[in-house]
Amino acid sequence: MRKVALVLITVLSLTAFYSCREKTTGEKVEDAIENTGDAIEDAADDTGDAIEDAADEVEDAVK
Repeated sequence: MRKVALVLITVLSLTAFYSCREKTTGEKVEDAIENTGDAIEDAADDTGDAIEDAADEVEDAVK
């Protein structure tokens, strides 16, 4: 989870530096792709955490 936070901080920091100039269409597309990839990674991490939590609950219930 910390890795995801660091990635988001880095992306937001870089965005602040580049937001002063107008972006080309290619740059906008690239940003959209990166944001989508980040969102997918976040969702996968959250899903993995939920699966681990559920497995732990099942394991505790069986004991």
